[in-house]
Amino acid sequence: MKKVSLTALSVLFFAVSCSDETIIYSDPQSDVLPENNQAVLEQSIVYDNAGVIDISEEATLSGKSSKNNEDQIAGDYPLTLVAQVAAPSRSGAENLTAAHVDLVGDYAYVAYNTVEDGYSGAIDIINVSDPTNPRITSRAYYTNADVNSIKYEDGYAYVVGGFNSEKSATIDFNSFVGKIPVSNGRFDLSNIIYGFQEGFNATDVKTTANSILVTSGRDGYLKSYSKSDLSAIIEAPFDDLRSIAINGSTIAVLNATEGVNLLDSNFNITQQISINSDFGDFSKRTIDFSGENIVVAEGSRGAGIYNASTGSLIEYVPILINPEGVDPANVVTNAVAKNENVLLMANGGAGLCLSEDQGNNTDLVGIIELNGSTNFVASKGDYIFAATGKSGLQIIKLNRPSDTLEASCANIPSYNGGNNLNVNSGENLAFRGSKRFNRINVGGELLLCGSWTVRNATNINANGSFSMNGTFVVGRNNRRRNITVNENATFKVEGNLTIYGDLILNDGATLEFLGSDSVVNIFGSVQKASTAEVIGTFDDVRNKF
Repeated sequence: MKKVSLTALSVLFFAVSCSDETIIYSDPQSDVLPENNQAVLEQSIVYDNAGVIDISEEATLSGKSSKNNEDQIAGDYPLTLVAQVAAPSRSGAENLTAAHVDLVGDYAYVAYNTVEDGYSGAIDIINVSDPTNPRITSRAYYTNADVNSIKYEDGYAYVVGGFNSEKSATIDFNSFVGKIPVSNGRFDLSNIIYGFQEGFNATDVKTTANSILVTSGRDGYLKSYSKSDLSAIIEAPFDDLRSIAINGSTIAVLNATEGVNLLDSNFNITQQISINSDFGDFSKRTIDFSGENIVVAEGSRGAGIYNASTGSLIEYVPILINPEGVDPANVVTNAVAKNENVLLMANGGAGLCLSEDQGNNTDLVGIIELNGSTNFVASKGDYIFAATGKSGLQIIKLNRPSDTLEASCANIPSYNGGNNLNVNSGENLAFRGSKRFNRINVGGELLLCGSWTVRNATNINANGSFSMNGTFVVGRNNRRRNITVNENATFKVEGNLTIYGDLILNDGATLEFLGSDSVVNIFGSVQKASTAEVIGTFDDVRNKF
């Protein structure tokens, strides 16, 4: 197991009682370095791959349907990649990987570690109050420590990881937890408190009303610390803890040598769920409560879903694909997350898998089109945050229609056709829903009410009419596609329009914005003929008109 030293930090206060240590550092700059270059932070937000994301569906992956995109039914989940946050890099630490993310309020707190030999880490605070325009508000580098997990609560970021106790004259343990003050989205590195415990590496951290719970791996502990000063409260030894989850008064820990143990507040075992999966050595694996069940990331086996009361296995959700050129050891379920009826599985080199929770069973949907090895996933509201190793953090929008929009669309038939939507001259069609299209071609009249993405171009032919109400996204930044409104055609927009490409308004074309709240975000240009007309009130995000 990799180890690292924190000895360079000056010590103001040090207390030892068995395995109870608390250290306050007054000058952490030698081991914890802030990123003060604002240009570096701004350049870390990357839009190269932003735009429409496809999903490789289960039937296609298994060979049960054609892989020809032209022949497919329009898919559910019209996802878009908002942006990527590039993994931090500095001299001597060029291989940092995104490992964990915690979502609280308007901020995402991200932990980075180093997979290879040698220790270095980093932590980010990202303002996602406007998820279409994320901003890194604070970044700090750990020059000789991995950061494996992060948790924010009430003005403090709690970070856990590993360091080399062999280079310390005072500390015997390799696992640490740090309490870092946070104010207005910024780390205060001037008064960090650290606690220590046995185990080769601290793996996860959660909070209760009065304490901080930390798990450590091989020959480690579940340990409870006081929130005020990180003094030890209680601890219990375990063989190899990877993750912790809390549901009311019940604590669940994933022990890689046994399975899941359910504990009371005094760490007494109340229920055991035996699992014989191979969780790997020193690998990230998580657990999460989902109603009455517990979802367990079980490595190469995928995700196991168990009844928390009885311990009985409900089902396995397998890994859908085994990509060519990927080490089989990296085709593993590292983490799971739930968002309403959506189950997300971070499957390492096999990508980010999306499934639907149907109550009695889980219906596999497919693999989300992302770069990088997916180490961790979290989801909140209309967004997914995926930690994808060296590819950093990826922010994905689910594009779920609002309840108000769904109500206004209720009297329109739902769309269940192919992913190439063609409306012939003389046809008048209207649909509601949330679908992924390959392309749209309108010769007659079309109304789409809901959320829609189009991988390729959208064309409104001469004298055609296309009205959209809700969300409509076309193209991708690295594969730009256009919306073309041809001679005397009309394009009516009510809602949010995003074009990763150009908006082309030919002779006599009309673009009409309905209402007063429409937003248009064009990454290309607006090409407007002199006789074309733009009507209505709208927010032009990139000032392209």
